[in-house]
Amino acid sequence: MIITFNPNARKNLSLKIKTVLAAIVITSSFCSVAEIISSKQVIKDITYLASDDLKGRASFSPEIDQAANYIAKRFKDIGLKPLNNKSFLQSFTVHNIQPQALNVVLNNKSISSENVAIATTIEKINWQNINAQVQIVGKDDDMRKTLSELNQQGGQHIVVIHHTHAKSFKAYQDYFNRGLTKLSLEHPGALVLVLSDDDKIENYAINASAKITQQSLTNVVGILPGKQNAKEIVLYSSHYDHLGLTEDGSQIYNGADDDASGTTAVLNLAQYYAEKGNNKRTLMFSAFTAEEIGGFGSKYFSQQLNPDNVVAMINIEMIGKPSKFGAGTLWMTGMERSNLGTLLNDKLVALNTKIYQDPYPEQGLFYRSDNATLARLGVPAHSFSSTQLDKDQHYHKVTDDISSLDLSSMHKVIETLATATQALVDGSVTPTRIDKAQVRSNGKIY
Repeated sequence: MIITFNPNARKNLSLKIKTVLAAIVITSSFCSVAEIISSKQVIKDITYLASDDLKGRASFSPEIDQAANYIAKRFKDIGLKPLNNKSFLQSFTVHNIQPQALNVVLNNKSISSENVAIATTIEKINWQNINAQVQIVGKDDDMRKTLSELNQQGGQHIVVIHHTHAKSFKAYQDYFNRGLTKLSLEHPGALVLVLSDDDKIENYAINASAKITQQSLTNVVGILPGKQNAKEIVLYSSHYDHLGLTEDGSQIYNGADDDASGTTAVLNLAQYYAEKGNNKRTLMFSAFTAEEIGGFGSKYFSQQLNPDNVVAMINIEMIGKPSKFGAGTLWMTGMERSNLGTLLNDKLVALNTKIYQDPYPEQGLFYRSDNATLARLGVPAHSFSSTQLDKDQHYHKVTDDISSLDLSSMHKVIETLATATQALVDGSVTPTRIDKAQVRSNGKIY
């Protein structure tokens, strides 16, 4: 039998065949992700990282070292190279600063300890009338803004705060009394807060001391060298620390979602790309420490490489539960700051999914994870998440354990990230840089 087609029918059939073939190729590509990123390995990784054995992976604890060793072994087994060909463990020290004494005299009046607080990177203070700048925060002034500006400025300051701000003062006092942790002491300075209605300070005397000690912390970093553009780096990251135990030691903050889920994603993306073995750019996989206490892991890490070489940073933070956009979907912070989100979504159109814009802009999430450190250096650095912050009952609670997660949704998110970032890996796209002038800088004192 001879079948004939008119030209329009032939053209329509050709278009349909091309469409079907394209869908097959895309589906096959997506299936290959699922085949390599096995749900069994995903579950194994997160089950260990969120286990009671690790006691919440608190910074400075023996258990966080166990977690680091597990991640390092996984990197080694995957076939990654250690940073600088030395070790997967990137260790460094931080300074813990604990206030010991604070005596304040204003206008010849001694101020009660209940009404003073100090944040300092200076071991000994003896100020007499000329050593510090005095700032008055009146009843109609913005206390938080004033303190933030002084913190950005650094130096030595006395801040006299009107009693209408007593509640906010108490919050700062509690925070400062717990002590500070600093990566370095290169910007010595102090803020002394005084709750007082005096609006003119004629004289003052401040005597204070602090105990400064050093402690060790460790990032875990693995490298998959690029086949062609080796100097160009695509960074996949998460933080593997959490909150440890409750104050009485009776319960564990397992941190399954925050951020064992992200660390599990980093491990399995590393395995996926190592097994593919065709990455044109260098891929770097980093599990950061100490995010929960100030982001010190990412801060130290950022000083160990040239940020201009980092093409993009995919920071994965809390992907263990379905987002408000549905199971397996995710969103990114700061989508308006670079075109990274647009480039990633170009790879997802055919799969009828996308990465959404941060639905919680009022939370300031762009600054609340490890991406902010590299964004301040111009890197297109964004965090990717699925958490529903307005509804999540487990955030920073002891109930953030593996039973609270949707592992199927999490697995799909990891697959989506693998597909979305492929163009970064093969070097076919390069996102725009972040405007450093539009990123809030770190404080110099606290």
